Amino acid sequence: MLPEASVDSSGCRFCPLVVVELASDTAEETVAWLLSRIRDKQQNGGAELLVEQMGPGVDSEEKENPNVFLVGASWQRLLAGAEETGFFKEYNDGSMRGFTLANKNNFKDFKGDGDDFLSMAECQSIIKHELDTLRAKDETHVPGHTSAKLYPGKSIVRRLQSKGILFQIFPLHEKEELKRLSFSWYNKMKLSLQPLDDIRHYFGEGQALYFGFLEYFTFALMPMALVGVPYYLFDWEDYDKYVIFAAFNLVWCTVILELWKRCSATLAYQWGTLSRKKAFEEPRPGFHGVLGFNPVTGREEPLYPNVKRQLRVYLVSLPFVLLCLYLSLYVMMIYFLMEGWALKIHDEEPTFWTEILLYIPSIIYAVVIEIMNIIYRYAAEYLTEWENHRLESSYQNHLVLKVLVFNFFNCFASLFYIAFVMQDMVLLRQSLATLLITSQILNQFMEAFLPYWLQRRRNKKMMRKVQKRKTLEDKELPVVDQVRLEADMSTYLGTFDDYLELFLLFGYVSLFSCVYPLAAVLVVLNNITEVYSDAFKMCRVFKRPFSEPAANIGVWQLAFEAMSVIAVVTNCALIGMSPQVKTYFQGSEEQLIFWTVAIEHVLLAVKFILTFLIPDVPKHIQIKLARLEFESLEALKKKKMLEASELSKTEQ
Repeated sequence: MLPEASVDSSGCRFCPLVVVELASDTAEETVAWLLSRIRDKQQNGGAELLVEQMGPGVDSEEKENPNVFLVGASWQRLLAGAEETGFFKEYNDGSMRGFTLANKNNFKDFKGDGDDFLSMAECQSIIKHELDTLRAKDETHVPGHTSAKLYPGKSIVRRLQSKGILFQIFPLHEKEELKRLSFSWYNKMKLSLQPLDDIRHYFGEGQALYFGFLEYFTFALMPMALVGVPYYLFDWEDYDKYVIFAAFNLVWCTVILELWKRCSATLAYQWGTLSRKKAFEEPRPGFHGVLGFNPVTGREEPLYPNVKRQLRVYLVSLPFVLLCLYLSLYVMMIYFLMEGWALKIHDEEPTFWTEILLYIPSIIYAVVIEIMNIIYRYAAEYLTEWENHRLESSYQNHLVLKVLVFNFFNCFASLFYIAFVMQDMVLLRQSLATLLITSQILNQFMEAFLPYWLQRRRNKKMMRKVQKRKTLEDKELPVVDQVRLEADMSTYLGTFDDYLELFLLFGYVSLFSCVYPLAAVLVVLNNITEVYSDAFKMCRVFKRPFSEPAANIGVWQLAFEAMSVIAVVTNCALIGMSPQVKTYFQGSEEQLIFWTVAIEHVLLAVKFILTFLIPDVPKHIQIKLARLEFESLEALKKKKMLEASELSKTEQ
């Protein structure tokens, strides 16, 4: 918890956990109404949380937003919230079970009043859940804002967000815990595993699973990197020898994804999210429609015809994506014209400078690819928002699909053209190396250096004040100043871009690394720097994100598996095109194509058989989950029998 705790008017110990910032011009009537709803008892429709208005910062003369509030909760309220949200914690017998107040003393780490039972991240996620479930009662609009319409059952926080009244909600960092995590994670340069349990404890399961997958992917690349280095160094100018490496690729890209499922299931079980029920999804803040009756919730809420949404998807979004793919193809053709021009100059007068000129088109093309990906990302977000999806999961699935299709085509179309149309393995190797190295340099600049530099600029004035105050008083930064500092930090937008980058790197390695074996080595080096840069950003650049429960990496698992299927087809085609294989089918190209396609189908069949043979969840975890389900059913039977016996006694 934060060290600066106080006692509020009700006698409860107040520790600020979450910051709620309203717009500076919010009407006093709105502020008073919202605070009363946050403080009100649960039986009256309130959140029953503690909230205090934040005072002035280090420079009270500076114009500051007065509508910044610190939110906390009593321990009893947090424990009740843990039961409501379905937290799984370790039981005394070592199993993971849903927490209940009735059995609180049977949980392993519950001691005394349970002050240290919940992590700060869990407490903050409980408060976020309680704020999100605040609902309008009989109000027709937000007091003080007649344009912000309400109806019974409408989420208050989502309405305030959609109308721009609620500026931001974010959890506070815990300075001492963050310092310890930073030291064990990235401050100390050492070759060791990441502290995944500590990351999960501080940032939540969603973040920990991303860093777990990044670490797993890096280790999974090691065999390919170890094979690739000697393969590259010794007589690699003979490009016919890529057949063995391509065959290795086929096995590698299938096995690592199946083993990751087991690894993620183990982590999710240890963290109590594997069997945790998914929370009921509420409509997104931006969702709009005609007010109607939801038969599932029994509440009034906006309804939007699915037919209209599908028309927007297929008549507007799909043509737009196809147009963008066409533009990407057009840019690719320009790249090949530049490549031909550079080759022509080099052939006419080979010099050191014309040798360098050969790489310039690929470098320019790699930069253009990154720019196009960024521009398309904004367009895809706008289109997906315009499609008006009701649920956040539906929004994310449509966005991921749009972005993946374009990024895959934009990044790999030129490599497929070179490999299977031009059939120029020398140019393929050069293009792959240039695209991979250039994209990694740009990503490191955009993800590590640029955010840190922008954050330093944005907070330069505040940092000077903080340093001055610390020098004069030699004390820790007060909570008020910590909040002001964190409020100006960049907002963490989730793991979307991080997984997308890993997806593209996985594509470079699994699709064409047989013609450039050093690709795996470069990706390993990139991933190692990625761990440190991402860790630094999470701890120093971004606001602390709310903990998001996760049992796996979600839709990205399907994306990686789809890439592995494409990798099987690609590597089989590369093997079929190799001169080594063609010598066995001299004068019979039809037989070569037939056997290549046949082997590809057999390998795909083996791949899918392996998917079924390798269980996603390890056997010992399956047994524990089955035992827990059995005990739950037995407990339910005993409860029903007890109720029946009591009922029969009362009747007698």
